[in-house]
Amino acid sequence: MPGSQLNADLWVTEYITPWDVYSHGVTRVIAHEKTAFQDMYIIETGAYGKALVLDGKWQSSTEDEFLYHEPLVHPACVNHGAPSTVLVLGGGEGATLREVLKWNTVKRAVMVDIDGVVVDACKRHLPEMHQGAFDDPRTEVVIGDALDYLDASASQWDVIISDLSDPIEEGPSFKLFTREYFDTCRRALAPGGCLVVQAGPLAPPEMALHVRLVNTVHSVFPTVVSYGSHVPTYASPWGFALGTHESIDRHPDPAAVDALLRARTTGGFRMFDGMALLGLMSTFKHIRDAIAAETRVYTLADPPRFFGQGVAGT
Repeated sequence: MPGSQLNADLWVTEYITPWDVYSHGVTRVIAHEKTAFQDMYIIETGAYGKALVLDGKWQSSTEDEFLYHEPLVHPACVNHGAPSTVLVLGGGEGATLREVLKWNTVKRAVMVDIDGVVVDACKRHLPEMHQGAFDDPRTEVVIGDALDYLDASASQWDVIISDLSDPIEEGPSFKLFTREYFDTCRRALAPGGCLVVQAGPLAPPEMALHVRLVNTVHSVFPTVVSYGSHVPTYASPWGFALGTHESIDRHPDPAAVDALLRARTTGGFRMFDGMALLGLMSTFKHIRDAIAAETRVYTLADPPRFFGQGVAGT
């Protein structure tokens, strides 16, 4: 394009749809390893700082990860009110754990991730994201399969956060977006507990995955809210599904939420507060309509499949 200057020779190109790509210019490859489970890159980009890429799918970057991790964690914690025990399934960067630990009511936070190589690399290379969360005395890190952990543990959780990589067929997590998995999570929740799931893109050409995930969560939990946050490096607004057997206030009072955050967290939020929560709970009409019309439920026999992997190259 006339007048444009490109300052990178290496690009991470993510395939968004069969007709759309999103490329990030890479200034440095910090770490690369093909683990037993996935292909991992930690890179430095020209525009969005350092980033984690798994199986060619963008996970998060230091410049805009707060737009994902804050809304992933805090609506569920606010809905509970005073979470004491929190289970994070996935979350290798440690940023989800970082947000959980902002709640001074939390006494125990367990993170279960299948890939110890990725977790170790994030500990070493992405301190901007975890900010010491792995060293907090309330933290326990388990390297293992999320379903195995849930099946073996008798613990009950106030909040379960399913922060898993996208369900691509070649990846380790596609079975963990099914009714059977969500039902296992339901049985592990304490009374009044909440499950929150990272639930895919909200751009109209791609949002069928999100809509079906919400419907799948709803097959297990009587109360489910779809909400989303715009994360620029995802090339789409990103969706979440919050499920519980309790009620969810779709019209929270911003002042009351701010008072709760002052009393029960250490603060330090960049995008999240009472007004932000009110906006998050205001799901757009076209998404509500699509969810109301959806009938498919993902199961182990019929799991979701996320669209293709990306590539790194010149």
